[in-house]
Amino acid sequence: MTVVLWTVLGTALSFVGGAMMYDVTDSQAGDFLPKKYDSAVALRIAEEDFGTKPDPNALTVLVARDDGGKLTPADQRHIAGTAAGLGRERIVGPKPEPLMKDHSQTPKVSPGAVAPDKSFRLLTVSLDGNPNDPGLQGVYKEFRDHAEDAFAKADLRVGFTGGIASTVDDTDAEATTGKVVSGLTMGLIVLLNVLVFRSVAAAIVPLIAVALIGGVASGAVVGAAKLFGIDLDASTPSLISVVLLGIGIDYFLFLMFRFREQLRNRPEQDAREAAAETTGRVGGAITSAALTIVAAFATLGLASFGQFRVLGPAIAISVLVMLLASLTLMPALLALFGRRMFWPARAWKKEHTGGIAARLGHAVSARPLRYALGSLVLLGALGAGAVGIKMSYDQQGLHETAAVRTAEQISRSLPAGVSDPHSVYVRSTNGAAIEASSLTGMTRSLAKAEGVGEVGEPVLSKDRTAARVDLFLSVESDTQKARDLVSGPVRETAARTAPEGTKAYVTGTAAVFADIATAVEKDLRLVFPVAALLIAVILFLLLRSLLAPVVLMIAVGLGFVATLGASTLLFQHGLDRPGVSFTLPLVLFLFVVALGTDYNILITDRIREEMAKPVPARHAVAEAVRHTAPAIATAGIVLAGSFASLAASPATQEIGFATGLGIILSSLVLSLVLVPALAALLGRGMWWPRRSRGSRGSGRTPEQQQHQHPHAMSHQHHDEYRHADAAARFEQQGRI
Repeated sequence: MTVVLWTVLGTALSFVGGAMMYDVTDSQAGDFLPKKYDSAVALRIAEEDFGTKPDPNALTVLVARDDGGKLTPADQRHIAGTAAGLGRERIVGPKPEPLMKDHSQTPKVSPGAVAPDKSFRLLTVSLDGNPNDPGLQGVYKEFRDHAEDAFAKADLRVGFTGGIASTVDDTDAEATTGKVVSGLTMGLIVLLNVLVFRSVAAAIVPLIAVALIGGVASGAVVGAAKLFGIDLDASTPSLISVVLLGIGIDYFLFLMFRFREQLRNRPEQDAREAAAETTGRVGGAITSAALTIVAAFATLGLASFGQFRVLGPAIAISVLVMLLASLTLMPALLALFGRRMFWPARAWKKEHTGGIAARLGHAVSARPLRYALGSLVLLGALGAGAVGIKMSYDQQGLHETAAVRTAEQISRSLPAGVSDPHSVYVRSTNGAAIEASSLTGMTRSLAKAEGVGEVGEPVLSKDRTAARVDLFLSVESDTQKARDLVSGPVRETAARTAPEGTKAYVTGTAAVFADIATAVEKDLRLVFPVAALLIAVILFLLLRSLLAPVVLMIAVGLGFVATLGASTLLFQHGLDRPGVSFTLPLVLFLFVVALGTDYNILITDRIREEMAKPVPARHAVAEAVRHTAPAIATAGIVLAGSFASLAASPATQEIGFATGLGIILSSLVLSLVLVPALAALLGRGMWWPRRSRGSRGSGRTPEQQQHQHPHAMSHQHHDEYRHADAAARFEQQGRI
């Protein structure tokens, strides 16, 4: 019944979430800025006093002669007439799927600038809708094809750039790569599971389950956004998919490894009982791990920058759905498949005391100081790369698309910012009317300001209490140079020369991102300590110790610094970029610290379980690594591979590389080497001030042990002999 319920929910909510996701996403970065920022105030003036709102779909159309010659008066008239016709004709897009919006519409077409050498003329076209919505992209493609045919009749060619044109070209350029990367990621997961479990079911069932859970999570996020009237960032759906795929497979692997161990140790036990006992043993670690992620991302709700503020709760909701599924659907599948989950393999029924995991556990526990120092040297060397780190807001690694080539052609003849104008909005502070003549001094000063290529004539609002002055920058709008110019000379000139009784505000791409830089810097100082505190509290509640959470927090902190340093070495110094992406430190902190803590929780929980037995502390560490290393290594590689798939897109290249590397360091270095080595050094003192039961026996009477389980006494005697023998062998190997 549990499997059927999740299947129905997954199918239904997948359909709803997919159909309505684009209704709750917003690709306009300025909409996520706090209202107090300069560019946000300007955007409100534009909407309230001029009835306009920055359009993320506004595209620039270049019209030129096929033969490359100058436009003649006849060409100019034909361009004007064709543009007017395009602005009157309704564009019908593909038939929408059920619950999806029909984006068929009549585009707004306006005349634009003419190149000084008369080599081309520009048109501005606007389409309404979400540029990431496939339905609107289909409408744009229809318009593009129709415009090409209309101008071709007069031997004219067209090029499209900016807005939705760039979005569509980038999407098409990444379509093949995305499919290949997605296929490779799925193939990696299947291959690893087949190699580890020697079973097809163990490879396929987790993927199907995670797909169902992802559908439920998608529907839950969309429903919450609709309910509370929240707009999500356009990148949120893809990030949710990657996170759910990674942690979902991780949690399933944690359960399957422990389920297999349970069936091996108790061959007579019923599969349902084994699944329940497995969930009881691993469920606490999974719950704590998931709540760590939820707590970390929930702190983004404190951020002032809207993209962060909505991303956090969205991922938190998704992880809560995955947690619920991990404690219900996944155990139900294990109970349903039972031993058939590992068919046709048979070797798993016998415990293997050797192997790489066993040798690693013995090596780390026998020489903990050497391995701890080695890990610290590695992490420190990578972390040193973070010295001199800089934040970059530039777009890196753009595809060489038709939109990019058209923009380059425009910039050779007109100011580089002509396809992405900026505006200075002037508003009366005392309600008095603004005279156009009073703005002459400001427009002349702006024309002479550094970085300004051209300034337009002032436009007054209907009630004359506000005015707009458009200007083109002499540099590309999406560069650091443009942001420095707008936040410096342009804003200073506008503020200084604004007429008396008014105040000037600047907006546009460069202005918006300059304000975003300020907001992000403030958010980093707030989110980092709050998230770290919440994670520490969860670790304290799980481990019920003061020292163990400190050890884990230091470990994940070192992993974060090492990952950030390695990313800085590669992108800022190795590839000579202006810096690393401005979102990288925060996203990396949340993903690497929160997700990486999963593995530390799993190994630490197992170390505590082993130390509760009457064996030497170092033997307990060796046993914990032997049992847990295969699950952590496999899960880490799967999660790292999921995040590394983001590196295939230039827009998320840095995040993909950094998170992939961070997960590898967290799983293979921190969880399997550094944390066990520190646990071996500290011994049972790691659980201070709580005393480990292993230091004084089980702490239960024979009657209590017998009452715990009908077979507990016989199994306990068997375990005591086995542990005593293993401890003796461990001590003998240590002496050797």
